[in-house]
Amino acid sequence: MQLIYEQSIDGRRGVRLPASDVPAALPLPAELLRKEAAGLPEVSELDTVRHFTNLSRRNFSVDTHFYPLGSCTMKYNVKATENGAALFNGEHPLLPLLPGGEPHAQGSLALLHGLATSLAEITGMAEVTTQPLAGAHGEMTGIMLIAAYHKAKGNKKRYVIVPDSSHGTNPASAAMVGYEIITIPTAPYGDMDLDAFRAAMNNEVAAVMMTCPNTLGLFNPHIKEICDIAHSFDALCYYDGANLNAIMGKVRPGDVGFDVIHLNLHKTFGTPHGGGGPGSGPVGVKEALVPFLPLPRIVKNDSGFILETTNPASIGRTANFFGNFGVMVKAYAYILLLGREGLIRVSEQAVLNANYIMARLKGHYDLPYDFTCMHECVFSASRQVKQGVHALDIAKYLIDQGYHPPTVYFPLIVKDAIMIEPTETESKATMDLFIQVMIQAAELAESDPGAFAALPATMPVSRLDETRAARSQQVCFAGC
Repeated sequence: MQLIYEQSIDGRRGVRLPASDVPAALPLPAELLRKEAAGLPEVSELDTVRHFTNLSRRNFSVDTHFYPLGSCTMKYNVKATENGAALFNGEHPLLPLLPGGEPHAQGSLALLHGLATSLAEITGMAEVTTQPLAGAHGEMTGIMLIAAYHKAKGNKKRYVIVPDSSHGTNPASAAMVGYEIITIPTAPYGDMDLDAFRAAMNNEVAAVMMTCPNTLGLFNPHIKEICDIAHSFDALCYYDGANLNAIMGKVRPGDVGFDVIHLNLHKTFGTPHGGGGPGSGPVGVKEALVPFLPLPRIVKNDSGFILETTNPASIGRTANFFGNFGVMVKAYAYILLLGREGLIRVSEQAVLNANYIMARLKGHYDLPYDFTCMHECVFSASRQVKQGVHALDIAKYLIDQGYHPPTVYFPLIVKDAIMIEPTETESKATMDLFIQVMIQAAELAESDPGAFAALPATMPVSRLDETRAARSQQVCFAGC
């Protein structure tokens, strides 16, 4: 496909603007103005439309391809919820107050309150704030709430405990709030080593941050005991909600002892992810942490909804208004659309799909932790590495076959990890085709390992030095 600069022809135009009918004025000092033309491509409107349309067709997305990214949970975004978000386009939180002093946007506040109440019920929390703008933002908010709790009690706390299988944002968020990190290794049974955890716990531990199921896709059977041990030292338990999609309606994190939780709405409640965002990371807390929640809080009274804006114990505002509102509408619509039984079915199907893939591929790839998994399964390409083929090579092979690769090299505790998460919406037929391609990759690694060096062969760019590509970007403009 030609770059749009290569399509440029002198004098070609997409739009011809009429001559200006107002006096010319220089908005900047003359010395700051460009002395020569910008050298932009000269193309027609049709050239431009085709260029960007063809670029978009080279993207992988959950709407166009099977997208089995483990840990990132690329859920299908139900289109009906997009229509729900459009209903609120005319609202704005700075509309004038009603005659009684209540905020004007009562419908919007009712929706946010309803979403927060639903999320609190699903997770077993007392209250939820929707302010955080992403999962990592929610993590930092949650750790700030924990820090405020300990400060109010006069506790001297220095440490946050994380498993070595944790998402990298866990220790990063805790460190940003000022805590030191204690990392606990994974035991042969695939969960945080219980004996090592007991030895590490002390009165200076502020919190234990865990994902359950963890990033190996395994549910920790000792989770209640871990929370009880932490609470005996007046430490709080933080739930990374990235993998809640596996247990909705089956286990409420609050019921097993977690005190704080952040949710990734895109990973569990059908909203867009990443570049398709914006994001959202609501935070739920048990009753003891409610006084420290960000302001303003939405409070329901006899006349409607009001905003609580003063509370000296609060950690303050963490985002404008109440987060990315359009995302909240989609999440609430998703919850209402599915209902209690539907959300339970989501988790059941996600777990079934992951175990189906695990069972079909375990004879072709190493399975370091061979246990029934939850929503995702983690293989190792160590068998293929003996032939010189790494997880990255298999990922490049999948691109040529029309599949977005699964997550590779995470979690870090698995050598040449391949983490696959099919989510609940993929059919058996789709998974069977993917499984067959994964088997073909394993067979090619045995018969012709050198073939992977030239892959992908169907993309505009084949192999990059991925470290240099990230650190030494060169953006090409006209004349490159």
